[in-house]
Amino acid sequence: MGSNSSYPVDHPLDPLAPDEIDAARQILDTEEELSEQTRYVEITLKEPSKAAMRAYENEGEPVDRRAKIVVRDKVERETYEGIISLDDETVRRWDNLPNAQPRMIGEEFVEVEAVVTSNEQFREAVRKRGADPDLAIVTAWSAGYDFVPEDIDRDRRLAHGVSWVKASEDEQGANAYNRPLSGIHAWVDLDEKEVVKIVDTGVTNPDVVNNLETYHYREENRDLREDLTPYNVVQPEGPSWELDGREISWQNWQLRVGFNHREGLVLYDIEYEDDGERRSIINRASFPEVATPYNDPDPDHYWKTPFDVGEYGLGRLANSLTEGCDCLGYMHYFDAILNGPDGEPSVIENAICLHEEDYGLLWKHHDWRVGDDEVRRNRRLVVSFISTIGNYDFAFYWYFYQDGSIEAQVRLTGCNATGLTPPGETESGYAEMVGPDHKSMIHQHVFTCRLDVEMDGLENSVRQVELEPVPYGPEGYDTEPHQEPDRGHSNRYGNAAYAKREKFESESEAQALTNPHKGRYWEIVNENKTNEATGQPVGYRLRQKNGNNTAFAAQPGSSDTKRLGLADKHFWVTQYDDDELFPAGEYPNQSPGGEGLPAWSQQDRSVDNEDIVVWYNLNQTHVCAPEDWPVLPAKMMSLKLEPVNFFEENPAIDVPPEHAIKDVERWKTENQESFREDDE
Repeated sequence: MGSNSSYPVDHPLDPLAPDEIDAARQILDTEEELSEQTRYVEITLKEPSKAAMRAYENEGEPVDRRAKIVVRDKVERETYEGIISLDDETVRRWDNLPNAQPRMIGEEFVEVEAVVTSNEQFREAVRKRGADPDLAIVTAWSAGYDFVPEDIDRDRRLAHGVSWVKASEDEQGANAYNRPLSGIHAWVDLDEKEVVKIVDTGVTNPDVVNNLETYHYREENRDLREDLTPYNVVQPEGPSWELDGREISWQNWQLRVGFNHREGLVLYDIEYEDDGERRSIINRASFPEVATPYNDPDPDHYWKTPFDVGEYGLGRLANSLTEGCDCLGYMHYFDAILNGPDGEPSVIENAICLHEEDYGLLWKHHDWRVGDDEVRRNRRLVVSFISTIGNYDFAFYWYFYQDGSIEAQVRLTGCNATGLTPPGETESGYAEMVGPDHKSMIHQHVFTCRLDVEMDGLENSVRQVELEPVPYGPEGYDTEPHQEPDRGHSNRYGNAAYAKREKFESESEAQALTNPHKGRYWEIVNENKTNEATGQPVGYRLRQKNGNNTAFAAQPGSSDTKRLGLADKHFWVTQYDDDELFPAGEYPNQSPGGEGLPAWSQQDRSVDNEDIVVWYNLNQTHVCAPEDWPVLPAKMMSLKLEPVNFFEENPAIDVPPEHAIKDVERWKTENQESFREDDE
């Protein structure tokens, strides 16, 4: 295993290097006939099966290095998917997928804007709104399925063009978000590079240039605060982590970093070293789907439900991160190696950031009897990337803590997609006003986290835990779900309550919503291993940490429910299958729905003491306000995994105090001036 490029390959899960992408394309070109208009949607690592990885790890068995290739032949109007063996230099599988539309690629976004802005019917519609069509920008949204006009063939490769306009030539591109051209819908055939249909639902505002204000967000256009002093994060002795290729070791943690077109950042082999033993926790972790369904029935907006992973690709839209802004302190960056539409390798520099950060108090106790304090600072390891999908920016953070816990967080920022109200009118409910005649539609963000868990081993179970009050009297609690059913208790004083645990037996049972009133969370446990101190099975609890995590708003039978049924529950458990990775289906673009997580769960396989996958949806409902405009302050959502009976004591008990790792008094003298009263 290895690569001749500057991106060495040392492990079967390392992403493809540039020379491997070249080799995969050349092998395919040699064995298959493709037209000159074939576009390479992705050339990415075909991850080995779990069985192959176990044989590699346990017996040293070699793993066949493979690439997965997805192409769209724009002449034949067909989609193909293949598996290439880089070791044997052969095409192992090559399939025509007649009903599949792969994700949109970068050049298609450019082509949509070019063909729409040159269309005379579109230009006339822009003029009706008091704007210059030469200053219009058009963003290609995914077409969906049910809302494609009846006179357009759904088998065509389609995009739905949505437009805005700048007020003048001097304005930069994103300033156009101040002026949505509501009512104009452009349907574009991406294979033919032509406008299929322009739909104009009517003029809402006859002069979007003069009737709407411009809200600036760039540094050069705003008066900035002058009362901030520098805040420096300094690690003069370097970081506390160690790197071996793409494997990270930090504070008893070990994990491996990967990246692909679709999910972006992927973490593998998350383990914790406990008393010299590396104990497994998660085999693979990622966000394999992100969707944003809109809830405004306005004819200009009701159709919007983009799938940012399955229809666009978070990895392909990743940012090159900026030192000192996206991350602070001592940083290490990993580049992302992808491919362009011609199949040539391309590099997103600094796509993944690795750094440490202070997180306040870890633990403390003041012993008043002897007058001493033991206190520890909380430091966490951060692995992150940021992806921009049109107007929205999504930042993904994985935090690893010294107490053995893990947090997966998403931050939403960027510019809201907005619409218009008639001049002088306001709206509240389906949308909220962000400025005069300018509304932001209520919408939901669904971030699906996939956790291929391995709590101290392959076979795990899940228990739902919630607070159960006990009725008054000698009868006490319901004996069936309680930990100790043979112990009889009364509740004379009305204060008794216990942690009610119910284990999921099968996939049909293992579906749930969050319930903060019950304190609901879930324990992922290995019943084959017990904690020596408590006799309980080892495991981790999963709970909601940040964000409101509301219920999915779509009604049964709706297009959103058919295509995004995975959002109907916050928590799912399935039996592991190598092929069950993308919860909205392998190819959700222009799909009518019915594939993915809900369909897999209908098999009703056992999830009791099995190799299982836990899926958790972070469902953020965004009711906008003017404070969210022109750029949204980052909204945070996260889930937390916390050890429960995994360790025999606080795993952070050995974290050293600050005075043990630095000369605190010297640091204070050299690096900061204390504020004190002048007695003179």
